[in-house]
Amino acid sequence: MLIGDPDCDALRMRGQEERFGHGIESRCRLAQLHDQALLRTAGIPVAQHSTTLYGSGYRADDDMYVDTHLNGADAYGNPLFHLRRHGDGGLFDAYAPSADAVWRTSQSLKE
Repeated sequence: MLIGDPDCDALRMRGQEERFGHGIESRCRLAQLHDQALLRTAGIPVAQHSTTLYGSGYRADDDMYVDTHLNGADAYGNPLFHLRRHGDGGLFDAYAPSADAVWRTSQSLKE
């Protein structure tokens, strides 16, 4: 589980671009609150990142949902793509390394 750092500049800038104010920061804080059970569960890594994202990814094995962030659009108005990994070199393989790179820069929320 990877959540945006609600105190980072990248998140604040995204809120301004989407004209959503502090809503994105609030959503990240709420996600951390709701994920308290995951923080206490062994084997489930939970971390936060301060990376500027141009899309959000939700991955489980060879399935991934990706929503692209359109400048000036509210999050609910962005397109959502369902990607399945069928072989090497497809869209799934284009998004997966990006998610892995963000994970490597994240900070664990587990104590």
